[in-house]
Amino acid sequence: MLNRLLRASWTKVMTPIAKAFLAIGLTPDAVTIVGTLAVCASALAFYPRGEFLTGTLLITLFIFSDNVDGVMARLSGRQGVWGAFLDSTLDRVGDAAIFGGLVLWFAGPGANWLMAGLALACLILGMVVSYAKARAEGLGMTCNVGIAERADRLFAVLLATGLVGLGLPLWVLTAVLALLAIASLVTVFQRMSTVHEQAMAAIKAAARGEVRADGAAGSAEA
Repeated sequence: MLNRLLRASWTKVMTPIAKAFLAIGLTPDAVTIVGTLAVCASALAFYPRGEFLTGTLLITLFIFSDNVDGVMARLSGRQGVWGAFLDSTLDRVGDAAIFGGLVLWFAGPGANWLMAGLALACLILGMVVSYAKARAEGLGMTCNVGIAERADRLFAVLLATGLVGLGLPLWVLTAVLALLAIASLVTVFQRMSTVHEQAMAAIKAAARGEVRADGAAGSAEA
């Protein structure tokens, strides 16, 4: 939802930064890779130590590259299959590092198995949400539905984690992770339902085509 609502405005904000990066010789792929490495390093260096505010600020800073690289690709005419593949693949890596960092803290020094389980659930379900869309598109179907897209999940978890780092009670993050896990599960079923409808429609269309073909053949023989 956030991605659709803010895409145009965010592109305007990122355009000057993208132009500056291109001017100094950076490529979209380089920005994608460096941004992902920085997100992973920030999440895995600070979250497992319980330094939520520092980790969140750094992750938020570097995660902007997820938007900058796309704008750079459009401005430089380098849009293509490889860039889209690289961006989507490394997005999953960054997401895993963020939720994985929380799992490491709560399963270790943070000693809260409920929180560790919720963070792990968000990590796994988030991957399934992304895979469902990728697999559907690989089969020639569309799957742009769901109440918990990637931008929504990242915004919610980073905001809640940062606020807890500022001193808000832990139940704020607990509630957000629980809601994210539920929303991600709902999104998985939404995407499965959408693909099922398209698959059944394709089967029915093929069956109608076969009936018409048989009927035509029968008439010719008569």
